[in-house]
Amino acid sequence: MLAFLAVVAALSGGVWRYFHEQGLDLLAERGRADLALAGDRLVGQLQRYRDLAVLMGNHPAVRAVLSEGDARDLGDLLLKVADKTAALDVLVIDAEGRLRASALGLDAPMELAGQPFVRRALRGALGWGHGEAMPLSQRAYFHAAPVFSPPGQVLGAVVVVTDLNGIDYNWRGSNPPAFFTDSSGEVLISNRSELLFWHRAPASSGLVGLVPPVGPAPPFEARRLGGHEIWLLDWGPYLPRSALHLTQGLPVIGLTGEVLLDTEPARRLAAAQAAAVAALCLAFGSLLFLAAERRRALASANARLEDRVAERTRALRDTNAKLLAEAAEREEAQAALRRAQDELVQAGKLSALGQMSAGISHELNQPLMAIRSFAENGVQFMNRGTPARAAENLTRISELAQRMARIIQNLRAFARQDQQTDDRVDLRRALESALELTRAHVQEAGVELVHAPLEAPTWVRGGEVRLGQVFVNLITNAVDAMADAPEKRLEILVLEADEVTVSFRDTGPGIEMPDKVFDPFYTTKTQGPSAGMGLGLSISYGIVQSFGGQIRGSNYQGGALFTVTLERHTQDVATA
Repeated sequence: MLAFLAVVAALSGGVWRYFHEQGLDLLAERGRADLALAGDRLVGQLQRYRDLAVLMGNHPAVRAVLSEGDARDLGDLLLKVADKTAALDVLVIDAEGRLRASALGLDAPMELAGQPFVRRALRGALGWGHGEAMPLSQRAYFHAAPVFSPPGQVLGAVVVVTDLNGIDYNWRGSNPPAFFTDSSGEVLISNRSELLFWHRAPASSGLVGLVPPVGPAPPFEARRLGGHEIWLLDWGPYLPRSALHLTQGLPVIGLTGEVLLDTEPARRLAAAQAAAVAALCLAFGSLLFLAAERRRALASANARLEDRVAERTRALRDTNAKLLAEAAEREEAQAALRRAQDELVQAGKLSALGQMSAGISHELNQPLMAIRSFAENGVQFMNRGTPARAAENLTRISELAQRMARIIQNLRAFARQDQQTDDRVDLRRALESALELTRAHVQEAGVELVHAPLEAPTWVRGGEVRLGQVFVNLITNAVDAMADAPEKRLEILVLEADEVTVSFRDTGPGIEMPDKVFDPFYTTKTQGPSAGMGLGLSISYGIVQSFGGQIRGSNYQGGALFTVTLERHTQDVATA
């Protein structure tokens, strides 16, 4: 038991470490994106002032002041520029480093001549830097651009002063904590105001990270985990206690961007995964323990059962022999029943063909007479020298022959034996074939057929010939039922959903006993040419049941309503 618990603890620890490192990897990817976005934002905000310095360095008024020495109107211009660009101040310095003009009108606001960015600008290059712009701001950023004379000599420099307080003001309180340090490690910009002016501890002090400008260094510890640097902090309520530290250099502005990402969500997720693994292992171990105990109990009971099994085996052997004999007899009886059912289905189809024979003969005789007429007319047109009219008659003869072939094909298909009950059948084709076979019977009875043909194939599970027989039986029964009805209308409707439903609704007298309509030998047609044995609906019920579908009969608004529900074929469902 102790060994098992030790293995569970080791496995849980490994799972915690793995998912913790995975969480840190995801956190680092998001942090790098956030840090890159913040860096690009800061660079964009500062570089617009660099562009302002370059633009003002090419201004004719600035060149005139540095060349001719008259700076009376330049101050107003610089003030307008500073107001429109939100610059803290705009300065013009001559080649000797003396202040010639200021947007704020200050005579000597700061010592700039010795600054590296000013010296760089006076040498003809762009310069930038940061520092204290007393009395303007304790945090200022400077962009210096050289001013050239037409021959290319450096006349002086334009210095644009930016107040960093205005840049990071909109960032305050946003997540995650981010700050930007200069080359000496001092924090110049941050979305946490408490970190401003902190600086990196010197390497000689043995500390790592940041320390405040005054007072003792707060608690701090740095660790490495899976290639990531983790800072353990206690720097206040607005900074995470455990943070992933990421850095990104911004050489364009001479700063380094840093971000602190709270690792608590990654630790919680890793702990949840480890707890789940431990729970599964403990549950599995408990099941194994219970199974072992149960196995020992069963072993003792098994010995007692073996003697009883030996006694029962002899009795079961004798009983099994009797059951095998009975099963053979039952299989022979079922085979005979299936043969009788198939013969009954075939007899039902032949009976339906016999009832429709007169109408089918009329359907075939009418095109034959038309073919004869069109052929004789074609000969006359040929003799008269009008081959175009003769060709038109030949085309009509071809269409009539195709119609006769389609009728004969439907008859042959309807009359043949069909053992398929799980085939892929096109419902549209089966329904159109049934309508083709019963068209003459419908027209002779004067029944109005209301049916909207399907626009696309609908694949259902069944046998094509047997499904057509069901439709023929339902259409024929509906037509016969409306023989004495004042209004004769048959509506056929197909509804497609998870299953396919075909409904046949007539305007006849309805069903006298709906609960017995599918019983064998139950019929209401006892007289006349349509009299039958009452097996059509019973056969149809058995056919639809063999497809896995359902057929129902009920009364609806004075007439009869039969609905056939069929399963969609599995291939059609998969493609749908």
